[in-house]
Amino acid sequence: MRVLSDAFIPELPNYYRGKVRENYDLADGSRIIIATDRLSAFDRILTAIPDKGHVLTQTARYWFEATRDICPNHVIAHPDPNVVIGRRLDILPVEIVVRGYLAGTTGTSLLTLYRKGERTMYGLNLPNGLKDNEVLPEPVITPTSKAFDGGHDEPLTPEEIIDRGLLAPEQWATLSRYALALFARGQELAEQRGLILVDTKYEFGTDREGNIILADEIHTPDSSRYWIAEGYEEAFRNGTRPKSFDKDFIRAWVVERCDPYKDEIPPIPADLVEATAGVYRTAYETITGEAFVPDTSGATVLDRIRRNLEPFFGTH
Repeated sequence: MRVLSDAFIPELPNYYRGKVRENYDLADGSRIIIATDRLSAFDRILTAIPDKGHVLTQTARYWFEATRDICPNHVIAHPDPNVVIGRRLDILPVEIVVRGYLAGTTGTSLLTLYRKGERTMYGLNLPNGLKDNEVLPEPVITPTSKAFDGGHDEPLTPEEIIDRGLLAPEQWATLSRYALALFARGQELAEQRGLILVDTKYEFGTDREGNIILADEIHTPDSSRYWIAEGYEEAFRNGTRPKSFDKDFIRAWVVERCDPYKDEIPPIPADLVEATAGVYRTAYETITGEAFVPDTSGATVLDRIRRNLEPFFGTH
């Protein structure tokens, strides 16, 4: 299988390795971001999924182009299917999640908190009587602290964000306006593809002039929850989970066999890896309406990326 597990290129400067993406900072203030095929969960790398990095980069590219009239983004160029050249930004210390439905599984999700009996959260007041996976009266922003130091995110209200000095009032106003407008565009285009954009995460940063810029990725299968529109109403009535691009079966397979936070992870079966790759490819095609065509040039994916990034070699 053609798979990109690592993307270290010694000819490029200022290397930084993230969980999934590998980064190189250039002297002109831009950044090379290479999306590998690594699958991260439980604070560790489980395996690598063929074409995952390609799918994430090109899905984000579709959405960056479809929303560039709403807010500026960090994209400068796409020299390779797995690569984006972006503006280097100072990432803002607040993580923005926009939610259109009472859904989620994490400790900071609306559904988790609502099930605990909480009705006031994130500066919001939710009514009694909402059901799992029910559409909210209107999309809402649920900000959390961004734990750069490996700590846990915590829910924030707009007042706390400003009082703690995490964002200036005008920054929060701009960021909120951008996030809700991006989500509205995402829901509109997703509906045309027979999808429901349920919730999504956005990351914003500031450039040298202090302008707020959309960074990282947007509306990808990793950063967003999509449901298949057909069948949602029936699933909601029955109290079952709506059909989605379900990539969690690798996580479930691991949990059934070990404690993923303490034990050694057993090798992931090849058929499970390929099934997950199929989910990513299908997600790309459904979200964008375009056929997924893998780029098989080069002896390996890394060879192809090296060739396409040669113009940046020695750029210190």
